Order: sequence, then structure tokens, then C-alpha cells
Amino acid sequence: MTAKSKSRTRPVLHGATVIALLAGSAYFTVELRKEEQAGAPAIQAVTDKPVDSGAVGEGGSQNWERLKNPARSVLRDGAGDVLATFTDGARTATLTGPSRTFSEPANTKSKVVTENWVRLMPEEWRKGAEREQWFKEWFKEYYGSEKEDLFAIAFQYGDQAPVKKDVDGTPYAGDAAFGPLNPDSVGGGDLRIEQSDFYDYLGQSYTFRNGTTMAAEPAKYRSIDCSGFIRTVFGYRARYPLMATDTFGDGLPRSSNGMARSDAGVDIIPLKGIGPADRPSSTDVLQPGDLVFFKLDSRTGQRLDHVGMYLGNDADGHKIFISSREEANGPTMGDKGGTSRLDGNGFYASTLRSAKRL
Repeated sequence: MTAKSKSRTRPVLHGATVIALLAGSAYFTVELRKEEQAGAPAIQAVTDKPVDSGAVGEGGSQNWERLKNPARSVLRDGAGDVLATFTDGARTATLTGPSRTFSEPANTKSKVVTENWVRLMPEEWRKGAEREQWFKEWFKEYYGSEKEDLFAIAFQYGDQAPVKKDVDGTPYAGDAAFGPLNPDSVGGGDLRIEQSDFYDYLGQSYTFRNGTTMAAEPAKYRSIDCSGFIRTVFGYRARYPLMATDTFGDGLPRSSNGMARSDAGVDIIPLKGIGPADRPSSTDVLQPGDLVFFKLDSRTGQRLDHVGMYLGNDADGHKIFISSREEANGPTMGDKGGTSRLDGNGFYASTLRSAKRL
């Protein structure tokens, strides 16, 4: 569920995006032709060369460091610069790599220029894991790699994002809506119907690990709500385990409230409560890729009702996140319904309640 905005309709955007394949790499970026921009988002641009990954973690030029709050292992180069961060109990890792720029000119002036690449490891991190074989193999493959990471995947569902199809011709990425229009919105209901998950977006039934099969609703085809967006990026695409609902099995629950209160990952900003006084006093502990949880609507009682993914600082130093929203009708880092900032006293900054690292 999201906040209401005076502007209910998404602007009609003209123009087209172009897939630019990076030479020698399976990873691609999407750039706009200058003459066709017309407000469509520059989803990603890689602006420098990958860091040399040869012998990282070996010899005397790189060093491992243990830090607290949260407990984590940090890999630094000889100059002390951070090369990678791994948090105990979490599978997401932040690696330093080529600089990229994420922007969404149709809905915001913010641009996130980052050297952070957020990836999902095959196992949860634990102290000393740098000496284990699974990690050595994983790190060798992904450090310095330009294969799509969680950020790249997330922006494959933003406004004007091009359609990507699998070998069977099923579209698995491309511009996603938040949900179909709600016929009861005139009577005070939400503008759009919620509860659109990744299988609704795909238009296909999905059987979870516990044997539960969820049927896609035709009216929600190509739609994902806020928690559905996170499940699409981390679960369906990156293969983090998913629960069919909030109540049965292990993995990432269905709703934002279920995610925030679950045992999945590590609580980076613990949930203290849902009231205004429970806003975190600091967000400095956040790391790109963290899930951020909000309390937006009093009608949802004691439940948290929105979730997004933290992207890092924008070019002006503001802490920016991406989420699927009713007002923008889909995934956005824009300003419709409230600026996507976690700092200051704006709508989302003031309604932030907790954060988790998967």
C-alpha cells in the first residue's frame, strides 16, 4: 500500500529505449538515444572499466577486516579502499566495480552514480567464509564482472524498460504496472488493486518449494506491487527462497509486513514500532541493496505497508531507494507520492521504520 498523490496518472512518455550490449560481456546496459529521450529513464550506463580482480584476497596487497554493528567482513585493497562487504547471516554482498548511473528523468531529477554491485551469494556469510571453497569460486566469478546484479534487474521493470523474453517467448522483464485500477477507488479505496506478485506479472501459475501452487490473476498481468517487486528481483530472478504466503515455510514472505518481521536475513535497523516516534534516529548503517520498510497508511493497523530497496546516495548526497508504487503505477525511484529519499523530513523519510539485509 502506498501514499496518495494529487497526481494519479502516469505521464505518457514518448520515445524508445535501446539495448546496448557491452563488448565482451554477457551484461547489457540500456541507454537512450539523445533524439529519443523525451523523459524515458536512463536505466544504466557503465562509465569505466572493471577493477582488476586478479588475486584479490591473496598476497599482501589486500586485507580482510572484521567490523561490528552489524558483524561483517570487509575486504580492502592496499590503499585501504573497500573492495567488498559481507554481512554475517546475509546472502547479499556489495562489491566495488565499474561506475554506473541510474536515473529516471520522467519522475525525478535524482541520479544515482554508484560503484556498488549488489549480488546474491549461494550461502549466508559467516566469519572466516573467505577461506571456504564455495566463496572462492563465487568471488572469482563475480568480482569485477558486469553480469547483471540486483540493481540491474530492478531497473528492468521501470517505466519504459524494454521487454525481455525467455526461450519459450514468455516476457520476464519489462515495464511493470503496480496493479489494475480499483473500481472502488471513488468510494475511498486505493486507486489501484494490490497483491500483484511475480507470477501475476508473468501470467503463469507458480508452485513454491512447499508444494503450494498460486494461480496468476489475468487482470494483474504485467503488474507487481511493492513486495511483489522485491520478490521478483530477489526471488524469481536472483533465486532467493520465497514463501507462498506470510505464514508457512521458510524464505522471503509475501508482504512487506511479513518480510520486515521475518527471520530472513539480518535486521540492520531493528523494528521498534510503527509510530512517528519509532522512526530510526540514523540511517548511516544502510548499505546498497538493503530492504527498507515503511508505515504509510493508518488503515493497515499495526502492519508495515511498504517496502523498497536502498540504492545509495544520489549525485546531491540524498539517500535514495526504489520501490513499486501506486502513484507511479510501477517501480520507481521518482517523486510521485513522495520523494524517494530516506534523509530529511519528507514523506518516506518520516515513515521509515526498519531495514533488513537479505
